[in-house]
Amino acid sequence: MGETLLTLNGVAKSFKDVDALVRVDLEIKSGQVVGLVGGNGAGKTTLLRLMAGVMEPSKGSILFQNNPVSSMRNKLGVVPESTGLYSRLTAWENIRYHSRIYGISDDVAWNRVSHFAKMLDLTDSLSRHTKGFSRGMRQKTALLRALAHGPDILLLDEPTAGLDVTSARTVRSLVGQLRDEGGTVIYSTHHLAEAQQVCDRIIIVHNGTIRADGSPNELLESTQKDSLEEAYVSLTSDKARSRSEDSKKESRLARWWRLFLTGRTPQIEGVGEDE
Repeated sequence: MGETLLTLNGVAKSFKDVDALVRVDLEIKSGQVVGLVGGNGAGKTTLLRLMAGVMEPSKGSILFQNNPVSSMRNKLGVVPESTGLYSRLTAWENIRYHSRIYGISDDVAWNRVSHFAKMLDLTDSLSRHTKGFSRGMRQKTALLRALAHGPDILLLDEPTAGLDVTSARTVRSLVGQLRDEGGTVIYSTHHLAEAQQVCDRIIIVHNGTIRADGSPNELLESTQKDSLEEAYVSLTSDKARSRSEDSKKESRLARWWRLFLTGRTPQIEGVGEDE
């Protein structure tokens, strides 16, 4: 087992009256691919943002090798679900700009990027502007950008969402290669099959709480189930909370304008509200 890189002690996060996460205690060790698995609104993206140091917990502490993670962000590589590339820049210019922020020389960044670009089959596209890139190419560029400064932990938020089969497989292969080279990856996904295929350890998040933490085989043994899907269902049997995209109260004018544009949903004849 590798050394402890990231430690979460009693971590909680609230947004006004919504408890996004409730008392999370975790240790992330080097050389592992750790999966965060949960449905929409489970809290896994919030947990990933806290681990990345871009958000402060309401309670508890998050330490990277005994230092606040917010002060050690140069040790982390993050690939958000939205890649955030500058479309007027080439793939390499996007990566180089990011690396310079971290104080990495162009030569060092290029050597590292070249190594992983070959694995992602993106070498010939590094000099192209990202404006015309497919979703898969943008995702690969974001991965290279996150790896260029040599992070100790790579954090991925739904890295294969919206990708075609070939691109998704390439991303998973890269994650496996990083693990084989001693790297550490935190991999957020809602696909159990993908987590089982890629991850050494799976953390199931549901309604803001950690429901299980262990290897795929350990989760099967602890739940006495034959498949991860059955194990997941048994661990998350309580109703999932609804996900509110915007908690801001709608003004009277906004409500009138919305109703004016969309109208009202017609009532299905013969069916009552409770049916």
